[in-house]
Amino acid sequence: MPHPHPSARRQIVMTDIYCQIAEQIGHVAAMSAAVTTRSFGIRVPDVVWMPPEKWEGIDRDAPIPFVPDLCVEVLLDRSVPQDVALRVKAYLEGGAREVIVVGQRGELQFWGPDGARQVSAHGITLSLEPMYFDL
Repeated sequence: MPHPHPSARRQIVMTDIYCQIAEQIGHVAAMSAAVTTRSFGIRVPDVVWMPPEKWEGIDRDAPIPFVPDLCVEVLLDRSVPQDVALRVKAYLEGGAREVIVVGQRGELQFWGPDGARQVSAHGITLSLEPMYFDL
């Protein structure tokens, strides 16, 4: 079941992340795009990115039929983000090369097919405004 509409605070953080990713690795990112995972059905990551050639030929009015290279989950507004581990696993099993999880205090976790990473494999650095997080 989809999450209720994100709060203004979460939307601001999602937009900020989207803009930083687009600026750092290219403007073929999307916010709240439905993607098809093999193990967890249709999911809606907060931000996705993939190279331009992967966008070609897909129906942009339907869920993306695969998982993009990069998925971002923002845990603000989620009282019990227990499904985040399932989401990360489903994205990686579905072909994501990296998943970034932004915690409720603004902490960043980077995940790849081999597990947790210290930094982004895409070279992404996110600078997030502390005022939007529970510090």
